[in-house]
Amino acid sequence: QVQLVESGGGLVQAGGSLRLSCAASGLVFIRYGLGWFRQAPGKEREFVAAINWSGGSTNYADSVKGRFTISRDNAKRTVYLQMSSLKPEETAVYYCAAALGSGTYVRESQYDYWGQGTQVTVSS
Repeated sequence: QVQLVESGGGLVQAGGSLRLSCAASGLVFIRYGLGWFRQAPGKEREFVAAINWSGGSTNYADSVKGRFTISRDNAKRTVYLQMSSLKPEETAVYYCAAALGSGTYVRESQYDYWGQGTQVTVSS
């Protein structure tokens, strides 16, 4: 079956950096666009970043542009989210997701598979 397994979360101080990884199995990786979402306590899940099948196209939420970078390694079947200049309000569970297709996708409903999430805590 399809599995998306996130890793790399943890506790970081405000202004710090963290890199999340998401390893995929059970799907034809290059047929999927990939995305990162996050859900803070008491809030709805929100879009963070997306990347197309080749890595040649990316899309970011305005709040993370210039600080976060999404990338993928198709040989390793892994997508990454490099986060820098982190803020306390970005404390959340971060989820990766896979959407069948060649584009970059920003809506949750466009995604077919989801990981279990990894906690990121940014201390002030």
